[in-house]
Order: sequence, then structure tokens, then C-alpha cells
Amino acid sequence: MRIDFPYHDGKGPVNPKGLQYYNNLINELTSQGIQPHVTLHHWDLPQALEDEYEGWVSRRIVKDFTAYADVCFKEFGDRVKYWTTVNEANGGAQGGYGFGFLPPQRCTLPSIYNCSKGNSSTEPYFAAHHMLLAHASASRLYRKKYQVKQQGLIGLNLLVFGLIPLTNTSEDIIATQRTQDFNIGWFLNPLIFGKYPSTMEKNVGSRLPIFTSRESNLVKGSIDFLGVNFYSSFYIKNNPGSLKKKNRDYIADMAVEVKRMIISLSFTAPILIA
Repeated sequence: MRIDFPYHDGKGPVNPKGLQYYNNLINELTSQGIQPHVTLHHWDLPQALEDEYEGWVSRRIVKDFTAYADVCFKEFGDRVKYWTTVNEANGGAQGGYGFGFLPPQRCTLPSIYNCSKGNSSTEPYFAAHHMLLAHASASRLYRKKYQVKQQGLIGLNLLVFGLIPLTNTSEDIIATQRTQDFNIGWFLNPLIFGKYPSTMEKNVGSRLPIFTSRESNLVKGSIDFLGVNFYSSFYIKNNPGSLKKKNRDYIADMAVEVKRMIISLSFTAPILIA
């Protein structure tokens, strides 16, 4: 189940009707023998936070997201044992701040999507960076204040694709690994190693945010499980020419071509982290 910020304006005093709604829902699920697995953020933030500081683009979201998570842990944690902080975090950063087809529809014009503002060259990386910091901050709070008593687990969810080299050439094989780095390693590397993949550091350069030592340690190891959403697979072809573009975006930074899609079954699975 998904929970939205239970505030009138995105932060501040909690909306009691919002709390009551989710308490009723959780109680009904548990009464029917269903263990709720809660997602705290599924792409869209309160509009008030978008208007005030442009949501995930700003580091200010870390504090507000942590306060929101604190309310949820306190109010619902006695019945909720699985917490996903952000759903399809990589998909939200790409689609919401790079391509513009997901909320809040920010991208660089011209675009086939109705983006009124944004910067596809930088904002996906800032949004992802702040998602990681917000997740890690909420995870630290949960582990310090609630986990021992509530005996729950906290994690994050990623959108995963099957990626297949178009040919058996070393160029396409390396390009496929690079695509994995940009799609999965973008989040998983910081969560496991505390830093971004070297391929991203090389191709994105100064547009890729940097973790401080403290932030690196905060993010590293901050998941008890990894949620995986899988829908489809793609053939990958090397495309080094995209790195010569003057104003590169996320796709150009990967330096690949997606040749065609293989339709697959969809599923979501949590993977426990030892």
C-alpha cells in the first residue's frame, strides 16, 4: 500500500483525517490476515513542496521527508513491518526530472512531454542524490528510534530492466554493463559501497553530485531489503557519439542506443539484504 504525506500543506501540523484514513485501511488489512507493506513515496510529492523549493531537486526535501517518515513510523509502525521509502527511485528520477513523463514533469524543452521547466542535464542526478539522502536519513531514524521495538524492515525499490548486448562485440557488452551502472548501480552502488559507479563519475563529470564522507557512511548499508520491479528487456548498442553532444542528458551520458524491447512478465519482489 502507498501512503501520501498526511499534512495539509506538505509539512507542519498533521492532518488527523489523513491519519485516520490510513489507520482504518491498515486495521482492515490486518483484520483480514494481510500484512501491509507500506511505500512512503510513489513519484508525486505534495504540490506545496514543489512550489516552495522544487521538491527532490532541493536538499531541503531530506528534512521534510524524514519528518514525514517519523510520523508514519510512530503512527503505523506497530502494525507495519515492511517500509519502502521510495518506489522505483531510479524511474522517478529519470521520468520525473529527465524525460518529463512522470511527476513533476520537469525536463529540458523542446520535449514531447508537457514540461514547463526543468533541466534534463542536471536535475535527474540531483533528484536521485536527494532521494538517496532522504532514504538514508529515514532509515537511520527508523533503526535508531523504532526498529528494536517494532521489529520491522526498511528498504528501497528500484525499476530493473533486462539488458542484452545487441551483438557479441566487446563494445556492446561494455555498453550493456554501462547501462546497468546508470540504471541500477546509480542507486545500488551508493547503498552498498557509499559512492556512485566509476562509469557515471567519468561520463557525467561535475554534473554528478558528490557524497561527503558522512553522507557516504549514512547511505551505505541503509537498506534491510531491496525491492525490485521488473517489466521488460532491451537490446543495447554502444553509441559513443552521444558523448559529443553539447548539452547532454541522462540518455546521452550513457552513450548507448536502445534498439528494441522484448515484452516480459511484470513482477515485484523484495530481496532481503544479509
